[in-house]
Amino acid sequence: MSSKILPISILISAVIVGGAVLFTQGRNPSPQSGVSAPVDNVSIADGKQIIEIAAKGGYRPGESIAKAGVPTVLRFRTNGTFDCSSSIRIPSLNISKVLPSSGNTDIDIGTPQLSTLLGTCGMGMYRFQVDFRS
Repeated sequence: MSSKILPISILISAVIVGGAVLFTQGRNPSPQSGVSAPVDNVSIADGKQIIEIAAKGGYRPGESIAKAGVPTVLRFRTNGTFDCSSSIRIPSLNISKVLPSSGNTDIDIGTPQLSTLLGTCGMGMYRFQVDFRS
């Protein structure tokens, strides 16, 4: 009987791992993976550049590309967010903010020049970045 338990355990493990791989296919990779998919989360309204980032279980997209020299607002969208991604930290701008569990929160970051803006959750586990280019 015990000789049947090992093959069954291996089969169950393979099904679980395979399901996890299939479930995560097609999701935006994070900046830590070294691969970034093009995204369209940057728009201009009333002379301001708006960069929209979803905050729940991390940040999506993890990497954004925006135009330098344009007044900019980071817009964080939450929807039932109760994890640490509801706490935003941008050390280079001395910004630390707790987001509501649901809704939009705009953070005016002025007019960034050519640079890369790095941000994290309150615990530093989840990261996001915005590359300001010409």
